[in-house]
Amino acid sequence: MRFKMFRHVTVLAVSLLAMPAFAAEITDVTGHTVEIELPAKRVIVGEARQIHVIAALKGDQTFDSIVGWRDDLIKKDPDSYTAYVEKFPALADLPRFGYIPQGDFSLETAISLTPDVITLNLEAEKGAKESGFEEKAAAAGIKVIYLDFRIDPDKNSEKSIRILGQLFGAEKRAEEFIAYRRAEIARVTDRLAGIRDLKRPNVFIERSPGISGENTCCRTFGPANFGAMVDLAGGHNVADGIIKTTFGDLNPEQLVVSDPAHVIVTGSNWAAESDINQFVPLGRGADMVVARERLANLMTRTPFPNLSAVKNGQVHGVWHQFYGAPYEFFPIQQFAKWFHPDIFADLDPEKNFEEFHRKFLPVTYKPGYFVSLEKGSN
Repeated sequence: MRFKMFRHVTVLAVSLLAMPAFAAEITDVTGHTVEIELPAKRVIVGEARQIHVIAALKGDQTFDSIVGWRDDLIKKDPDSYTAYVEKFPALADLPRFGYIPQGDFSLETAISLTPDVITLNLEAEKGAKESGFEEKAAAAGIKVIYLDFRIDPDKNSEKSIRILGQLFGAEKRAEEFIAYRRAEIARVTDRLAGIRDLKRPNVFIERSPGISGENTCCRTFGPANFGAMVDLAGGHNVADGIIKTTFGDLNPEQLVVSDPAHVIVTGSNWAAESDINQFVPLGRGADMVVARERLANLMTRTPFPNLSAVKNGQVHGVWHQFYGAPYEFFPIQQFAKWFHPDIFADLDPEKNFEEFHRKFLPVTYKPGYFVSLEKGSN
């Protein structure tokens, strides 16, 4: 009797393990619905920096279903690429692709990998449609799904996390990630909500200065992305109301008129992307001495020396790649400490980011995501 019962349990277990993937519908951030077998077994990640999300959902199994990825991580975030290759050495040989809107994504190579689906960022949609990429992929039986952590994160980040959860069979983990993300943001927003007559300092956040020339100014963010993070952290983005889109350029004269109390520049290790080498190299394990030197040098450009932020030592740098991954709760926390140090004296964003790595990511934490100048250091 015991043997018979064990045999039945064994047969049931084997049957469950052998169950095929089930067909389901996924609606992406464009509103387009595709039918696909889940979990997907063969995925091409059309923007490698989506790994920052997939890793939080899949941990040590992050790359089990990935058969190819774009080359942007190794170019735009090489420190993260190195961390993941150290953890998963086979990644060094994973096929890499270019960027569809630039015409250097080989669909023929992609088809040869027999993927079920290609995930793309929302900003690639126009190029994918106009180039015929979508149509050709569909003809080859490849689904295309659009995600967005950059253009309108407030609207699309949680939706995109859930889509990836569905795609990789990690729905429960996706909800845990979303709950964690909300709780970390609430550490700031809940406290600020309880303060009457909150004084919001003027903040200018400059997008990737020094990557194309040290004298260029003033690329920035409108009401979304880092602009929204400034607002959530209790600051006032000086470009808000002037720049209506996610990204744009602020007139230097307007910057002088606004006279921000804080200047924040975004930076990353762009050594493979730029030979200018005036950008602030922030990210995992960044050299803070070099980062401060570069940040101080950027503040010698016109009109920065005359701004209150520079005179008063309120100049900071933040890892640029936060702008494309739903880790924005950590810059929100750090911004809050910079803008309102007395209110958030007990908040430790670096410690919280380290905890996030332990809870969610398969790679270890190394500091290097934020930097500040001392008064007079420029």
